[in-house]
Amino acid sequence: MRVLIIGNGVAGTMAAKTLRELEPQVEIGILSDEKYPYYPRPNLIEYLAGQRPQDKMFAFPEDWNIRQRIEIKLSTPVIAIDPEKKEIELSGGKKEKFDYLLLAVGARASRPPLKGIELSGVFTLRTLDDAIQILDYLTNCQHVVVIGGGLLGLEIARALKMREVEVTVIEFFDRLLPRQLDPVGANLLQRQIEAMGIKVLLGQVTEEILGQGQVKGVRLKSGQTIEAQMVLIAAGIKPNLELAQMAGLKINKGVLVDDYLKTSHPSIFAAGDLVEHRGRLYGIIPAAFDQARSAAYNLLGQIKPYEGTVPSNSLKVMGISLTSVGLIQAEGEDYEELAKIDEERGLYKKIILQKGRLVGAIWMGTKKGINEIVRAVTLRKDVTAWKEAILEEDFNFSLLNSS
Repeated sequence: MRVLIIGNGVAGTMAAKTLRELEPQVEIGILSDEKYPYYPRPNLIEYLAGQRPQDKMFAFPEDWNIRQRIEIKLSTPVIAIDPEKKEIELSGGKKEKFDYLLLAVGARASRPPLKGIELSGVFTLRTLDDAIQILDYLTNCQHVVVIGGGLLGLEIARALKMREVEVTVIEFFDRLLPRQLDPVGANLLQRQIEAMGIKVLLGQVTEEILGQGQVKGVRLKSGQTIEAQMVLIAAGIKPNLELAQMAGLKINKGVLVDDYLKTSHPSIFAAGDLVEHRGRLYGIIPAAFDQARSAAYNLLGQIKPYEGTVPSNSLKVMGISLTSVGLIQAEGEDYEELAKIDEERGLYKKIILQKGRLVGAIWMGTKKGINEIVRAVTLRKDVTAWKEAILEEDFNFSLLNSS
């Protein structure tokens, strides 16, 4: 059996790794637009910050795929899929056959239709080449504007601040990390970030990127202008749907898959940032990982349904540990919230319960107990017996692992 995987990001690579673990004889091929072997995307932030050299970016040793008997073709774009003939066409015209195909082509950075977005000095961060170009351009910059105060925007702001440039973050919403933090946590995070020298503007809309030929600043809808030599846009992602569309697969906001990660064609599966499952696009690494493993099992006929992924995000902004998992706010009468805050220490802990079951948590300023909390939320653990004690410093988190 021959399985072809389009894309060598986390979904494509983890699917190939799982396939080989499950079936020593299956023939596995990965085709990728990128010229680099698989690197975890969080490594890009460390590379930007000067904390990780380029040769340490990659997840596996150079000969990993050879030892695993996985054929990887880099710089090899796929331009078409013929589902009925079960073949793909490469950019040079060559065609390759498959028994099963896994689409793992991910997403690209969203670029809003801003006036001036085409100027030199406007960047997004999605690939290693993006990071290399940003660092090259940064040598002539004193002030950078980051558009977007979500996870990626704050990570980028932290990395660039470590390069000793002035950084201003512009966020459309009235708080930072609106998907991961409630107002209390977001306010505490903002104060800590500003204390580190990063300027934060909330509830602001960028109207235009200023400059002639190259960036000179941005103008907000409020009329305020900010001088800058570089603009980094962190405004979400858009699934790469072109191949799926041309192949006639069913799509909505993403490529539609069932609980087995199968698309509308029985020989084609999909995993990662391009996937829409039960009406949801995730765009997070844990979901790509879960989907890749599930898809690998299912295309081999070893049934492993994908039930969804509980959103879990961890962030480190200049030493601030923050993990958000599941719900961040109560959604009705059945819900209960308990929280504890210590502003001086930058500590904020909150749990959300539904009829005694743990369905969400925010853990900021400490890592103690976070693995157990994430697991308990994922399992919707009944924590009624300890709900008052969980937020205390001396709580024994091993209790959450008991049945």
